[in-house]
Amino acid sequence: MSKILSAFVFCMLVWIAVTWAFDTTSLVLGAVLAGAIAFSLRNLELDEVPLLLMPQRLVWALAYIPVLLLYVIRANFDVAWRVLHPRLPIRPGIVRAKTTLKSPSARVLLANSITLTPGTLSVDVLDDVFYIHRIHVPEAAPEADMQRSMDTFEGFLRRIFE
Repeated sequence: MSKILSAFVFCMLVWIAVTWAFDTTSLVLGAVLAGAIAFSLRNLELDEVPLLLMPQRLVWALAYIPVLLLYVIRANFDVAWRVLHPRLPIRPGIVRAKTTLKSPSARVLLANSITLTPGTLSVDVLDDVFYIHRIHVPEAAPEADMQRSMDTFEGFLRRIFE
């Protein structure tokens, strides 16, 4: 029962963060959807969901949203600049980057965060190594450049899930 309640609270918080609407209709719709999702996930092994009810983890989860949005917006401008530039300065390639995250949920969220950022795509994850396709791979230290971006995400995800 606590697994369903934890999933419900998490889904409801995500709903509120995404819609930022506090009228009755929106909250009721969010509660119905969060309840349906929580109920449908009841048989899954989600050991980390109850951890998300800890206040400090919720704060870090809510703080992660604007950080991710900032990266997404910045990457949108970068991709738009590359597409609109007359010389089309792209250098696509796959970069290898290591993660220190141990939690499966944190790794999944890291892979999704990378994929949500325009110009990057998580191609594969093998153990603690991510393979990421980038629209522009710098000639000098491409793995170090990708690792800097991943480190920011990992810092938040570690505080949320581990």
